[in-house]
Amino acid sequence: MRTADIRQRFLDYFAARGHTVVPSAPLPTPDPTLLFVNAGMVPFKPYFTGEAAPLWQRATSVQKCVRTLDIEEVGKTTRHGSFFQMNGNFSFGDYFKEEAVAFAWDLSTKPWTEGGYGLDPERIWVTVHHSDTDARGIWREVAGLPDERIVARGDEDNFWSMGVPGPCGPCSELYYDRGPALGREGGPAVDEDRYMEFWNLVFMQYERGEGPGKSGYPILGDLPRRNIDTGMGLERMATLLQGVDNLYEIDETRPVLDRAADLAGVRYGADAESDVRLRVVADHVRTALMLLADGTAPGNEGRGYVLRRILRRSVRSMRQLGFQDPAPGNEGRGYVLRRILRRSVRSMRQLGFQDPAL
Repeated sequence: MRTADIRQRFLDYFAARGHTVVPSAPLPTPDPTLLFVNAGMVPFKPYFTGEAAPLWQRATSVQKCVRTLDIEEVGKTTRHGSFFQMNGNFSFGDYFKEEAVAFAWDLSTKPWTEGGYGLDPERIWVTVHHSDTDARGIWREVAGLPDERIVARGDEDNFWSMGVPGPCGPCSELYYDRGPALGREGGPAVDEDRYMEFWNLVFMQYERGEGPGKSGYPILGDLPRRNIDTGMGLERMATLLQGVDNLYEIDETRPVLDRAADLAGVRYGADAESDVRLRVVADHVRTALMLLADGTAPGNEGRGYVLRRILRRSVRSMRQLGFQDPAPGNEGRGYVLRRILRRSVRSMRQLGFQDPAL
């Protein structure tokens, strides 16, 4: 099951339910509080805050995102990537919690032959904000989930904001139990590798302002309308549906990982430390390609520095794997990087992936 098919299925599902399909925005964003789009809702932020009138009541998109906050975790866990695609459905003052939960449950569990993803409903857990009794009741009613699979968590886990001033709200996250071979029993509060989060439903109803607060910024009050912002990690869903251990092994990332292993003369799966470095390369080369395709150039500050840092981490990981520049004196690190990038792009094209800026 290709990642491209998972992506299209998401858009088709919500388009059939009155959502306008909106193309992904470029990664560099005009939002002065961000360098890159880091969530699917970023292009719609003015609609949530009331700064602009929404063009649609319902929208859906698959948005390119870059986050470097967890960059040190890339390669070490099964779920962290610096570049990812966020499947999202959005309501601007139209539907709210009950419909968002119903859509997520239906698409996640409906059989593949009927237009869903076919996940086993008995293996899905959800989390809710500890104060959100409405969400808990909706999950009981819509999905029939027992209380032991509806986990209450605090602000750190189940209250979403952009990390900067802007819209925010309590959220409800969906997790899938991937089995005892991947971690401890007990739900997402115990082990988030075994229980992989794949969809976050944000009930966007408040606005954070400037200034320090316990969660970063104080809540100013209610937004002009209650909104829905959801984000399903495309690579995480592909991990689940393709039956691989982590997002570095899905069909859109594994070719880069395999090429890096070939160049370094190592075998993926033979050594845990080498595997981490190969996954770093697989993630970072892909991220660099996406940033370059959207017009970012390496530099010493801002967006350029982010790209430069990612490129340097890729080159360093290859050198730690034992890869030696085959042409000493011929632009050194630049030659190593250029060769990896060119071979990665060629492999992706051979797989039928045509749009490097998707």
